[in-house]
Amino acid sequence: MNVLITGNSSGLGLGLTETLLKRDAIVWGMSRRGCPLHDDDGLRDRRFDLSNLNTLPDALERLLSDCLRLDLVVLNAGILGKIHEISETDVHDLEHMMRINVWSNKVILDWIIERQLPVDQIVAISSGAAINMNYGWGGYSLSKALLNNLVRLYAHEMPDTHLTALAPGLVDTPMQDYLCGEVDSEEFPSVQKLKDARGTKDMPEPAAAAESVLGVLDRLREGESGQFVDMRSLD
Repeated sequence: MNVLITGNSSGLGLGLTETLLKRDAIVWGMSRRGCPLHDDDGLRDRRFDLSNLNTLPDALERLLSDCLRLDLVVLNAGILGKIHEISETDVHDLEHMMRINVWSNKVILDWIIERQLPVDQIVAISSGAAINMNYGWGGYSLSKALLNNLVRLYAHEMPDTHLTALAPGLVDTPMQDYLCGEVDSEEFPSVQKLKDARGTKDMPEPAAAAESVLGVLDRLREGESGQFVDMRSLD
């Protein structure tokens, strides 16, 4: 199995990479810090900041120069930004978030189309925040809502590839350190459920979440390409 994963230095991306390598997959990874599993023979990894949109196509070419086809692409890279009122969010911070959470994925999809690289399935990691629009999650919610619609649009233009925007549910990633440790849940009530879930089965570790995501890939392909799917709706 040949897989491309962005944002595989930590969290769900790292969990997916580790799980797939154990299944003897070949994983091409791209992240700003680099994957810590660099000693695995099945990993082809490249450090790259996906906010550098102009040089991203060249980085993809160097990373995937010997790849003839991909069974799966997981567009996982993303940043949360600060939880605070959207009116207090600087537009330049929003622009940076959009570069990573949305436009880097557009560049990757455009590169796949231009190179005519066969890809069976693409999963863009979204979030329930794309739908909920909870107070304080402004920039992140906007970026994930835009990602959902980007996936739907590209489904029309990639008829031989199945695309899904997938919300994986709660996952205990480094993002939770900030959400559960620094954000005032009295001011932003939606964060309290994250604090309550951390350390329970409702917020699995990345490896367990990765198993769940990989376990639903076939079910995702049964649905219409371009859909947004929340993992919790598949239970």
